[in-house]
Order: sequence, then structure tokens, then C-alpha cells
Amino acid sequence: MSTYQICSPTSSLPHGMVMASSPGSVPSPQQLAEEATRKRELRLMKNREAAKKSRHWKREYMKCVESRVCMLEVQNRMLSDELGILNDIYGLDAY
Repeated sequence: MSTYQICSPTSSLPHGMVMASSPGSVPSPQQLAEEATRKRELRLMKNREAAKKSRHWKREYMKCVESRVCMLEVQNRMLSDELGILNDIYGLDAY
């Protein structure tokens, strides 16, 4: 049967640290440093992945925006041409 120790809120362990050694022992400074390094590396890895995902999303978004700009420019050109033709037919002045 396994024995588990529940740490009190006044424990000397940093928040979120799990005791890996036997109950009643205190982690060494080296263990604390290794845990901090591991957490930092994990955080940096997650940050890199989030940044990569963000850059990808931005590239896709910009492609959509550029495509929409091209379509609107073509539509604007067509409407300007149509306005010119209508002005010629009806003798109206453009604003």
C-alpha cells in the first residue's frame, strides 16, 4: 500500500512543485534549480509554438485581405467605367 503526504499551505516548496522524493525529505537546491530550468524550457517551447501559430494565422489573414483588395479594385474600376459610359449616354457630369 502506497503512502502519500499532503503538504500544508506553509510548505517550503514553491507553488506547483510536486515532491518527487520520499515523504519528509526537502528537495535540494540543485533539484529546485533543475525544476525551474525545466519549467522555463517548457514555457519557452509553448511560447515558440504560439508565436509560430500566430505568424501562420497572420499570413493567412493577409492573403485574404490582399485578395479582397484586388477584387475591390477590379470592381471599383468596372463601376468607374460604367459611370463614365452612363455620363456619356445621358450627358451628366461626374462629381
